Amino acid sequence: MSIPAVVLLTAIAVAVGLYLFQPWRIFTSSTVTEAVPPAASPTSPPAGPSAAAPRELVKGELISHEHASSGTVRILELSDGTRILRFEGLDTSDGPDLRVWLSDAPVIEGTAGWHVFDDGAYLDLGALKANKGDQNYEIPPRATLADYSSVSIWCARFAVSFAAAELNS
Repeated sequence: MSIPAVVLLTAIAVAVGLYLFQPWRIFTSSTVTEAVPPAASPTSPPAGPSAAAPRELVKGELISHEHASSGTVRILELSDGTRILRFEGLDTSDGPDLRVWLSDAPVIEGTAGWHVFDDGAYLDLGALKANKGDQNYEIPPRATLADYSSVSIWCARFAVSFAAAELNS
C-alpha cells in the first residue's frame, strides 16, 4: 500500500471517529431554565389560584449510568390535562444524540443498567434540550403513563443510558 493511500485511509478513519464520538462534547455544556408551563387554555382564564397549580403524578431521582448525573424528574399534570415530564436541577454530561425516554425498564444501578431501556417499551419525548437546568417535555395525550415506570436520558448513538430515574407516586 502506498503512503498516499495510508494517509487517505487514516484521514477517513479519523473523520469517522470524530463524527461518531464527538469528543469535544466532553468540554461543552449548555443550560436551559424553563418554568413550569401554564395550562394551555387561551379561551378562558383560570378559576382561581389553585386552578393553575400543576398536580404531581410521579417523581424520581436520577442515578448515574454511563455519565455522572443528578437531578429530579417529575411528571406533572397541568389544569388543562396536559402532562409534562420535567427535569429539575439536571446535571449530566453533554453527548451526541441524547434523547429523553419514558420506559418500562427497571432502573438498575451500575453497568448492568446501562443498556436495558431499549429492551422493552419506551416513548421518545424528544432530544435533550441541554445537559443542565430545568426542562419540560410534553407527553403525548394518548400515552398511558401506567405503561412506563422509568425515565432515561438515552444516548441513541451508542445505545446507552447516561442516567435514569425510577418513577414513584
